[in-house]
Amino acid sequence: MSRELDKLSINAIRVLSADAIEKSQSGHPGLPLGAATMAFTLWAKMNHNGKNPTWDNRDRFVLSAGHGSMLEYSLLHLFGYGVEVSDIKNFRQVGSLTPGHPEFGHTKGVEITTGPLGQGICNAVGMAMAEAHLAEKFNKEKYSVIDHYTYSICGDGCLMEGISGEASSLAGTLGLGKLVVLYDSNNISIEGSTDIAFREDVAKRYEAYGWQVSKIADGNDIDAIESAIETAKAETSKPSIIIVKNQIGFGCPAKQGKASAHGEPLGAENVKAMKENLGWKTEPAFYVPDEVYTNMNEHIEKGVSKESTWNKLFSEYSKEYPELAKEYAAWMSGEIDKEALLNNEEFWGFDKEMATRESSGILINRLAKLIPNLIGGSADLAPSNKTYMAGKGDFSDTDRSGQNLHFGVREHAMAAIVNGMYVHGGLKVFCSTFFVFSDYMKGAMRLSALMNLPVAYVLTHDSIGVGEDGPTHQPIEQLAALRSMPNMTVFRPADSKETAAAWYYAVTNGTTPTSLVLTRQKLPLYDGCPKRALKGGYILKDSKKETPDVLLMASGSEVELIFKAAAELEAKGIDARVISMPSFELFEAQDAAYKESVMPNAVRARVAVEALTSFGWHKYVGLDGDVISLDTFGASGNADTLFKQFGFTVENVVEKAVKICNKK
Repeated sequence: MSRELDKLSINAIRVLSADAIEKSQSGHPGLPLGAATMAFTLWAKMNHNGKNPTWDNRDRFVLSAGHGSMLEYSLLHLFGYGVEVSDIKNFRQVGSLTPGHPEFGHTKGVEITTGPLGQGICNAVGMAMAEAHLAEKFNKEKYSVIDHYTYSICGDGCLMEGISGEASSLAGTLGLGKLVVLYDSNNISIEGSTDIAFREDVAKRYEAYGWQVSKIADGNDIDAIESAIETAKAETSKPSIIIVKNQIGFGCPAKQGKASAHGEPLGAENVKAMKENLGWKTEPAFYVPDEVYTNMNEHIEKGVSKESTWNKLFSEYSKEYPELAKEYAAWMSGEIDKEALLNNEEFWGFDKEMATRESSGILINRLAKLIPNLIGGSADLAPSNKTYMAGKGDFSDTDRSGQNLHFGVREHAMAAIVNGMYVHGGLKVFCSTFFVFSDYMKGAMRLSALMNLPVAYVLTHDSIGVGEDGPTHQPIEQLAALRSMPNMTVFRPADSKETAAAWYYAVTNGTTPTSLVLTRQKLPLYDGCPKRALKGGYILKDSKKETPDVLLMASGSEVELIFKAAAELEAKGIDARVISMPSFELFEAQDAAYKESVMPNAVRARVAVEALTSFGWHKYVGLDGDVISLDTFGASGNADTLFKQFGFTVENVVEKAVKICNKK
């Protein structure tokens, strides 16, 4: 392949990007123009096949600096992924394949949704961890069926975000030698020179993290970039960062090297000047010479050939290791036998009261025996979160087979890393921390929901039941925040059986992340079929009358209060129905007839109890009902004392119910 044709193809990226952003009158031309050379050079060396974007053993690419999305769309177009010029012309338009930031599951070849800066580096760390774990499991002598690299392009903004430091530190600790980050170091951010806020020596920082560091002084030096990538691939004991000095908006005389090139169209005259400067036809817009496509066909066919070679390797592997090949196919399909799990009595069985964090720990270990590709861990809290899988080993730089992950105190990166692990394919993933620290994780949890990733979030110590650690560690508003998130299923189970339902849903639903919000304190075990909790809300103890006098509803530990209150109300001549509400989302998914059967519209006397903020409950209690909740922060002290202090007692529930019933 001709180096001159490659340079022409690089300029095609710049032109397509500038024209698309100009037509849209929206977008970020600076990165696509500045980073075009290093991005093209990387893609030309990667193992990937645009004709089959989901080939298992492809190299993964993450554009962490997702605002530069036209760079990726131009690459996808040129490398044959099915993004056409017509799609590029519709950049940032509703329903197009070229949205403002890359979206997983929407555009073929986009490995993961990026945009919030720093997330993509963490996703890449997760992908590299997944590759290492799967390679350890399935590779055999002569058969490296899992053997690929993870690449990410990041910018100054990504490295300013703390999440990138969390993940990069962990990647160095784990010695992820097949992770390579190319850093678009152009010294410009939206507000101007990075010197105003970002002067650190990134090379020294990454050396301290335990990474191999390379520097390239000229971002348009293809030979130097190629050499640096080969050097990175040759270092198998540590991840690599290639620091490339680029000029933002390269090729546009009036904008090159300026902050104004970052996030606004170049302007028609500047686009024309850029094309003239690059020796390009100024008209028509979106023009790409035929010789570029001829050149790209050679690159595309190289990818086809690489997959073909792998397919032959895997075919031979399947003959020599048929059982392993079958297991590989099962892992990569992501499917598990839902019916077998649903009917597994051992999985659902509990016979004594315990904290739901404890029953969750038991369930994780039961699942680990049933789902061999289950992998996960905690942000340095496994003994408290009860997430450790016995006998499954610890994933480390010396043991890639371990299924227990140790993230350290890095909640935000942890959540983003497991997103990357899941989208890589082949693994069922979970992560865990104290519920109050879901605040740190929320950006990545939101992306789980946005991408329809069924990641399980184990969030323990769910209320003022945390006790003596005090208000800094006692969640209040976090449950309402997660319930408000689209496509996030939240479970706050009242006992171990409901916890089993939560875990069943988490590992079988396939479309939404699940937050399991669990107690530190022991909870009773209620009679009845545990699978009823999959309705989200159900009658735990029914009234004696066909139409009850009052509906008592609660989630988690407060179900015990309403259960006991119902007995006391009966002694006062008030007939109460007890409703457990472990999941608002699943209850709302039921049909109107079921919801009416649980909460009859005719019964307006209603009391909801939850030891967190009241936000969200009013749609169930209505104008005539009441909520016993905590709309202030907690306090430090014994948990039982705090529950009494803040009104979470049977007596208070009874008093509220009597008062509401007497209003009728």
